[in-house]
Amino acid sequence: MFSKKVKSRMVFLIFSFLFLALIVFFILRSLEENVVYFFSPTEIYNKSDISLNKKIRVGGLVKEKSVKHKENIINFTITDLKNEIVVSYTGLVPNLFSEGKGVVVEGKLKDKKYFIAETILAKHDENYMPPEVSEILEKSKYSSSVSNLKSDPIGK
Repeated sequence: MFSKKVKSRMVFLIFSFLFLALIVFFILRSLEENVVYFFSPTEIYNKSDISLNKKIRVGGLVKEKSVKHKENIINFTITDLKNEIVVSYTGLVPNLFSEGKGVVVEGKLKDKKYFIAETILAKHDENYMPPEVSEILEKSKYSSSVSNLKSDPIGK
């Protein structure tokens, strides 16, 4: 029915397509394993199928008067103003970390109300600009637009 040349091209195209599909499958599988999900305390509380062994991120505000230091262990509460989750972290905290400020922690859930953090990512003001950049822009012709931005190096 088909000539030998057409058959060989069809076989080549079929194997090429299968090989490409296999590569895409492995890439997507690899990305799926490395994705870290972000949840609020309310989403964690409402989710019924949340995994306790999977690394996730939890974000919200550090509750006022909840930060407790014990040697190099820091316990604090993250809230989204509806629900709260207690976080335990061992290590140094970022300079921008403080009560009432936004924070994202990465780690694993012990249960729906207790989280063991491996990393703390403190959020900063969206108007923040490093002082060096602010000085350079002030010296240039863009100084009028810079006057509206904060140049506080510690985000306060």
